[in-house]
Amino acid sequence: MMKMTYKEKQQEIQMFDREHGSFFDRGSADSYYHRPRNPHRGGVGGGSGPRIEATEPEEIHAYNAGYDYNEEYGDKKDWG
Repeated sequence: MMKMTYKEKQQEIQMFDREHGSFFDRGSADSYYHRPRNPHRGGVGGGSGPRIEATEPEEIHAYNAGYDYNEEYGDKKDWG
């Protein structure tokens, strides 16, 4: 399988809700902060609503897409 270019990946992730607190957003944040995968949304303040665990396949897919996106193209928190 060929690796997607950054531009292709940007087009692919358009299908996900990327607003603050969304499954995609929480996945990318968990990756950024070096946290293990734990599919959920909300629970981070700023109008994100309460924390809700992902139970549906599409919710888990969105969370994992955010986590994977940050692992490949994102940044990591420097605790130093």
